[in-house]
Amino acid sequence: MAEDSGAALNPCPPSAAAADGDSTRRTARPGTKRLLLTLSVLLSFLSGLPFLLKSTEIYRSPLPFRSIDSLSSRLQSDHPTLPCRFQAVLLRPDADRFLADRLGSLISEDLVKRTSNDPVSGGCGKNFSVSVTIDSGAGCVRSSVGAGDACLWRCGVADFSGLGGGDEDVDELLDSALREGSECLGSGGGRVYTVVVIERDVAGEGVQVVVGKHRHAWLVGKVSEPEAVSMIGKIFVEIFMNGGKKAGEIGKAEFMPVGADGSVVLSFSLLNADPSDWVYNWEFQKIEKIMLAPVVEALAPIANITVESQVLYHTPKSSISYWDKKLGSYIFTMRDLPFFVNSNEWHLDTSITAAGQSKVLQFVELQKIFQVFIGQLRLLFGLRSNYLDATEMGISRFLNSERGFTEWELDLLYRHHTCFNLLSCATTLESLSKLVQSLPRMIIMDEIGKQVKFSLEAASLALRNASLGIYDASAVSARKARALAEDAFFHPSIMSISYSSIEHYFAIYMPFFAPVSLHVLLAAIKELKRYKRERAKYLTSADQARAAS
Repeated sequence: MAEDSGAALNPCPPSAAAADGDSTRRTARPGTKRLLLTLSVLLSFLSGLPFLLKSTEIYRSPLPFRSIDSLSSRLQSDHPTLPCRFQAVLLRPDADRFLADRLGSLISEDLVKRTSNDPVSGGCGKNFSVSVTIDSGAGCVRSSVGAGDACLWRCGVADFSGLGGGDEDVDELLDSALREGSECLGSGGGRVYTVVVIERDVAGEGVQVVVGKHRHAWLVGKVSEPEAVSMIGKIFVEIFMNGGKKAGEIGKAEFMPVGADGSVVLSFSLLNADPSDWVYNWEFQKIEKIMLAPVVEALAPIANITVESQVLYHTPKSSISYWDKKLGSYIFTMRDLPFFVNSNEWHLDTSITAAGQSKVLQFVELQKIFQVFIGQLRLLFGLRSNYLDATEMGISRFLNSERGFTEWELDLLYRHHTCFNLLSCATTLESLSKLVQSLPRMIIMDEIGKQVKFSLEAASLALRNASLGIYDASAVSARKARALAEDAFFHPSIMSISYSSIEHYFAIYMPFFAPVSLHVLLAAIKELKRYKRERAKYLTSADQARAAS
């Protein structure tokens, strides 16, 4: 009975009991099949990760961030200015070198004083030079410090007797004298602004001050030395630098007629409210050739101007006109112009070329108001509409140009547009650089990279031409630089929905791969730990067996 009870209390076989009693011993080497299988599954997931990243890669054309930062820092620290060269010519019997040097110093000091409160100062800033020439007819002397020798007054080229003719004759005579020499024609070095002082008695008229349509003005009469210095400095700063505007009044805001791409569309409309009464027509091609072509050519460096025309019928005007006996026409006041045309009835914006960033100027009725149109266009560009009343400026008369803009006014516009477009280009490129660097998954097409590259090249060319005083070429390059920068910033691909933050990227793909990948990783870790534990048991048992033997 005792043997049967012992057998019933110990049902396990002796070998199993021994194994359970010594769980730290392992006599067989652990297998690696389970480990290799688990690791192969993990490695298959890891090897597919590069393919996943490549398939979801965002293409980014490299942008010259350092060049953009360099241009922006350069323009912000040193406002772009173009050199202005001034010369004063005194036609008097005696020529004195000491007097020329003293007048040069006094005029320079007067210019510094007049421009001290405006660092831009007509696009010239403090980047100007002054030369004084005294011409006695028999000989002349120049100040030792001046604007160089090229394109300055050449002694004896002007006939004193011819200076007493009409203002237009004097203007052409002085222009011929100042343009003497081929190096002064069409070059940046030829842009020298001249004030000629003709000392002679003008009975009962006082001092006459006339500003020509080229780059010179002249004073006729007896003036003292301080008066001459003050009047010359005033003409240089207030007229040739600032175009009759107060210091800082022009060039700080965007120029209204010119779009960001440097384009302007002039749309002329002939409106016929009641064609049943009479059908009107116009010879617009002839008008464009005679009246508009010179204006378009003169403004070409700062704006790409397109001219179009149309005739519209049926729809009454929204404002009431009144008869003007002096003009012999029915006219509208300036305050009526915004309501003259109902945009829901008069469909003026029919131009395809007006799409995009261009700006459109609409015009109705035409030949009698062409002078008004030129005046309004001048106002939009920041100039005075006219100089008919210039007495408050101390100027007797301004001569008008057939193109609507004198040479010194065009130079002023070239300088201002160059400075404005360069600053705008740098600001746009800097904004684009910050945007691209803040969004690492933004698509940057090759076209954007090329536009940025060409914009920087055009800006560098504009700065180089500006330093040489080549106003028109610098204005063209600056306009191109700004247009390319705007095109790059507003490229359609930049607004694509494909770019997102890295967090959003993980949020999209993690639900697909995280659950499976996590289980595979945990299984691999668990299997690796099991293999290490069993291998440790086997090594321990092997060491004990060798010690026992």
